[in-house]
Amino acid sequence: MVSTLIVGLPLAAQAEEYDVVVYGGTAAGVIAAVQAKKMGKTAVVVGPDKHLGGLSSGGLGFTDTGNKAVIGGLSRDFYHRVWMHYDKEEAWKQQKKAEYGNKGQGTPAMDGENRTMWIFEPHVAEQVFEDYVKEFNIPVLRDEWLDRAKGVNKEGGRITGITMLSGKTLTGKMFIDATYEGDLMAAAAVDYHVGREANSKYGETANGVQTGVLHHRHHFGVLKDKISPYVVPGDPKSGVLPRVSAESPGKFGEEDKRVQAYCFRMCLTDHPDNRIPFEKPEGYDAKQYEMLVRVFDAGWRETFEKFDPIPNHKTDTNNHGPFSTDNIGYNYDYPDASYERRKEIIKEHETYQKGWLYFIANDPRVPTEVRNEMKRWGLPKDEFKDNGNWSPQLYIREARRMVGAFVMTENELRKKKPTPDSVGMGSYTIDSHNVQRYITPEGYVQNEGDIGVSTNGPYEIAYGSLVPKKGQADNLLVPVCVSSTHIAFGSIRMEPVFMILAQSSATAAVMAIDAGSAVQDVPYKDLRERLLKDGQILEAPHLIKTEEKGGIDVSKLKGVVVDDAQAEFKGNWGESKVAKRFIGEGYRHDGNVNDGNCTARFEAVLPKSGNYEVRLAVPHNTNRASNAKVKVLTPAGEKVVSVNQKGMPPIDGLFVSLGTFQFTKDVAAVVTITNEGADGYVVADAVQWLSKN
Repeated sequence: MVSTLIVGLPLAAQAEEYDVVVYGGTAAGVIAAVQAKKMGKTAVVVGPDKHLGGLSSGGLGFTDTGNKAVIGGLSRDFYHRVWMHYDKEEAWKQQKKAEYGNKGQGTPAMDGENRTMWIFEPHVAEQVFEDYVKEFNIPVLRDEWLDRAKGVNKEGGRITGITMLSGKTLTGKMFIDATYEGDLMAAAAVDYHVGREANSKYGETANGVQTGVLHHRHHFGVLKDKISPYVVPGDPKSGVLPRVSAESPGKFGEEDKRVQAYCFRMCLTDHPDNRIPFEKPEGYDAKQYEMLVRVFDAGWRETFEKFDPIPNHKTDTNNHGPFSTDNIGYNYDYPDASYERRKEIIKEHETYQKGWLYFIANDPRVPTEVRNEMKRWGLPKDEFKDNGNWSPQLYIREARRMVGAFVMTENELRKKKPTPDSVGMGSYTIDSHNVQRYITPEGYVQNEGDIGVSTNGPYEIAYGSLVPKKGQADNLLVPVCVSSTHIAFGSIRMEPVFMILAQSSATAAVMAIDAGSAVQDVPYKDLRERLLKDGQILEAPHLIKTEEKGGIDVSKLKGVVVDDAQAEFKGNWGESKVAKRFIGEGYRHDGNVNDGNCTARFEAVLPKSGNYEVRLAVPHNTNRASNAKVKVLTPAGEKVVSVNQKGMPPIDGLFVSLGTFQFTKDVAAVVTITNEGADGYVVADAVQWLSKN
């Protein structure tokens, strides 16, 4: 580091100069600085954070990995360092190592063969990040807030320095915005977007308003009864309950300015010696949880489903259910809000979530068994000691997203369009949490915006999504608020991916410094060579199929087979691959709405006339409908068959026979599945026609 005299700045504000200035002490920020140092450059981490690691050290210890095989470079090194910590017996203070076991996602939490661990306590992750900056001698300037109004100095299309509200100024050759909010990017006048784009803008299907789409179990459709949103049930004149919006949700597929809900990823413990009971937070208002009472009254008992276990009798507790820790609708202005307003939003989220815990543990209207179970839990004494044992990091699931040189969309993630110049890979399901809680036209409450869409295996992420358009900021890279649509960001936004993209960003920054070029002009061939040398994984075509654990290749089946990918769907069908066996790359389900509006039409042109056995592929499960209505259309007319989708299909564990019918090659053979009158989830996977001539 050197001091540089800048004309016009008072002596007290003279700049510190670095090759690479990283704004934001998130996991991505630390990794970016480490990579710059490994490549022989000076680097600094500066930002509002008092703690390093962002969400990775802020409670998200049950890592959302997707396919771990595509996590390489320094991102994998982080999880290796976590493994090294837990490989020591002294790391296990509240339980023995053998008691924890292998409770991971896809592969064990402690993967001894690969020497990685993906599930960890917050303070362990923070220590790993602190060890990084110490090992690589990286200065960290904490609690330093960018002057967003006039703190970015530019000459032409390049940033020359950034100034904090404290007056501290840093100059650099390259800048990396590693914040969840994209404050440096925005202050540098780079194009960005907040909210959901219309489906029509980029030719997507899962972006925009998603009314009626009910994925996962985070909606009111999972309850046995429909819930009234009004103070007096069924009476609109009585007023709307708290946490429900009376505004129109918007039209399906249209853009809006709403962002998916935030929450704190809570670290809780049930270890008596380490537990602090839940206290009533300042500003607690039991009326805020009236809707939760109705949810319990409707039979909901899944409160503890996302108390995911991490070491030493602790949890990473996340949102689960129709009224949970996600504070739906209370964050819309956060991305562009002032620092003061953001602090208010964060505090409101903290009060809501602490109140949610206290309410469940103490309010007499909560079922006794739920209250008693919640009282077993509390905040851990040995986590977040300087913040009342509560995480200082709100889960900013999305804020601003750059509109850069290349925009990642669901089409690249789902392989419908090629991705240019890969600088890393993601693989997690396209996942958006709910965006709003609204009143349906029928007068009931419903959540909207929760989406889970398969990426059909790992996908590549374009270098162009890390850099602004040429001329806007030619020495800035953005590995967190990447250039992507709302729905594509739903998968990209995972902490391992942010670290992958941060390493690639820093690599490109150093190469741009050495070449004296803009980041947009870094030769991809050279960048690719260096990334591969440093252990980054840029493509994995062999994983696209093998990742699909139950996927049966359609081409290997006899007869004429039409997969759900070729079927015509009406209504709001979700995608899944949870079942052990299915055809192709997944299957569809109706979300258990049983509304009669969901139909799936499979049409085939048969090679010759004659008798054909018609079989329906059924990815079975006990929550399926026992009476799914299936219509077989033949030249002789239509036959309706009731199919039990709960049990193991009798044919190869895959198919149920609908019967043998006569078809002519000149008339299309059609099978239609409907959820009319169904008593469980209706699934649609594939239809097979086998000649019996």
